Order: sequence, then structure tokens, then C-alpha cells
Amino acid sequence: MIRFDPHLEGPLTDVRVVDMSRLVAGNMLTAYLGDFGADVIKIERAGDGDDLRRWRESGQAIYWKVYGRNKRSMALDLKSDQGMAALKKLIQSAQILVENFVPGGLEKMGLAPDVLHALNPALVIVRISGWGQTGPYRHKPGFGTLVEAMSGFAYMNGFPDNPPALPPLALADMIAGVYGAAGVLTALRVAERKGLGQVVDLSLFEPIFSVISSEAAKIRLTGEPTLRAGNQSTHTAPRNVYACSDGGFVALSGSMQSMAMRIFDTIGRPELKDDPRFSTNDARVVHREALDQLIGDFIAARSTADNLALFEAAHVTVGPVYSMADLMEHPYTRGREALVDLEDADMGSVPMHNIVPRLSESPGGFRRPAPSLGQHTREILDELGM
Repeated sequence: MIRFDPHLEGPLTDVRVVDMSRLVAGNMLTAYLGDFGADVIKIERAGDGDDLRRWRESGQAIYWKVYGRNKRSMALDLKSDQGMAALKKLIQSAQILVENFVPGGLEKMGLAPDVLHALNPALVIVRISGWGQTGPYRHKPGFGTLVEAMSGFAYMNGFPDNPPALPPLALADMIAGVYGAAGVLTALRVAERKGLGQVVDLSLFEPIFSVISSEAAKIRLTGEPTLRAGNQSTHTAPRNVYACSDGGFVALSGSMQSMAMRIFDTIGRPELKDDPRFSTNDARVVHREALDQLIGDFIAARSTADNLALFEAAHVTVGPVYSMADLMEHPYTRGREALVDLEDADMGSVPMHNIVPRLSESPGGFRRPAPSLGQHTREILDELGM
């Protein structure tokens, strides 16, 4: 079990972040900054705090415990003069402010970007919203579910004989959080070099849209959208998840020509290399159903362990389908320390992801657990001299 060390420093140790966001994207963004040493101060509503605190399992706010780590909590009533005065003084001491109000929310509070930059000219202001600060949808509600549906992702995701499938996690928010961290650090570089603050306009739509935007070029070229193909790929074959005789599953990919040829040898069908249906990638994609039947029949006759041993010995790209339960004690996740156990007052310890990515000379670290609501209010006010 890893214990938190409040004295750890990181590459962002001298950076203060005022986090006024709620739920996922903002917390993902500021968790990244906090992991690398930034002083992340969550501004929360007195009484109920960040909505992520209410995403619970068996009574435990596990999502908050994971994405609230390395942060301090300050409970403020921003409708009061005292609360707003404290916020403004805090902003004067910060390098970054993160918010995810509906566009115009900051302005209604009297905190428009020009007001904030009058307080702190070098401030980087991250504005997270569903659809962005501009455009015809700027005032629409923008939860990740809507974005995942409207971005084209759900249309492409799932099996052809089933409805479009939403992801089983806050995918749009998580991708936006990672993009947002990159945008913040880019803007922070400008602020450090030129003393010039700016607004980072981060929609939930554009990050997830960016990972499938090659679809637009395909439609321009062919006139046809990509249809749902389950675990198959519409641009390379073979690629699928195959059932084994013992109820397990393996994922296999032959995305390179040499790999596909190796697969044919491994399943004892070298003649398929000269079969016009399977000799090239384009042909294999067209005939992928027949190809999957051949490979699937071979795999279905063997156990998961036997399939893995056979394909790995032939240097074929294959891997088992794991659940998180499988991974929690797996030699890879433990040996790589991808999953770590952090001390926790309620649960003894909480397993969660390690610092991502890993920096050789200036790694991140675990300085404090996710705070209780308002835990650091007095401490921060003392720092501000209030």
C-alpha cells in the first residue's frame, strides 16, 4: 500500500489551479495536473460539493476518491460578498482556472474572462462545455451521453444487428480531460514566456470527434458511412474477439500483411495465403465474415490457454479478454505498477491507476487523498491572509 506524502514535489509544484468544475472532464483534467504536483484547489458548494461525490458504490464515493486525489477542497458560498472576495483573491494567486458552467455562467457571476484577466493577466482560463463557447449549440446542455451519441461515435459502435451502443463509461469526458490537460500546459507555456493569459475553449464534442474524424474523409471519398461491425474492423482483417472452448475469449489482429500470413500458417491453412479472397488486406476486409469463420472454428476447438500459447509461440498478435477483476492481481498490472493501492481512511486502501504518463526525471506522485468537502477552507484562507 502506498502512503500519501504531502512533501512530494513535481514538475508543476509552483502551479496553482482553481478548479470550479463539477463531475468528470474537469476532474480528470485537474487530477492530471495534481498528479504532477500542481496545487489544485476545488471550489465547492457548501453543503453538497462536487456532484462526483454522489457517484457511489456500496456507500463509498469511489469515483471521487480516484479523481479527487491530490486536491484540496474549499467550500465557498459564491453568492455572498465574502465568498466572492475569497475567490477573487485566490484567483490572483493562481496560474490556471478551470470551470464547466453553461457558456455565459462565468459572466453571470461577474467573472467574465476580461474581469479575470484584470485580476491576473497571465491566468489560463479553461472553459469546459458540451458544445463549446461559440456556435449554434453553445447554450444546449452538453452531458457526455449526448455528445457520444451526436459525435458519430455511437453510430459506429456496436453490432450490426443491434442498436447503436453508448460506451459504458464517461468516454467523452475522459478524452476531453486529457485534451484539456494538453491545452492547459500549452497555454501555460505562453503565459510563462510572454506573461499572456488566454481562454482554453474545450468542448466535450470535439475531442471525441477528433478520434473518429477520418470518417469524414472516407464519406467524402466513398459516399458511405462506416456501419457497425461489432469487434471487426472495416479497414483491416482479420481482427475480432473469438470464443475459446472453455468459455474464455481471445482478441486477435492481423493488421499487417506479414501478420495475416503468419496467422494462416498457425491455424494450419497456409493455402489461404494464395486464396484471392484472403491474399491482400482489401480482399480480406471484403471477405472478413468467411475469414472469421475459419479462424473462429480453429480457436473454438481449443482452450484459452492453449490458444494463447500457440499464437504467442508463432509471434501472432493475440491477447486474452480480461475484466478488471482479472487485472487487479495480474502479473502485468502489478509488475508494471499500473494499478496501485493508496491508503484510505474509509476503506483501508483504494486501488486506482498510477501516474500517467511516466516521466524519468520529474515523475508525479501521491501527496494527498481526495479531500472531504471543505476540508482545506480555513487552511487556504489563512494562506490568503483572510
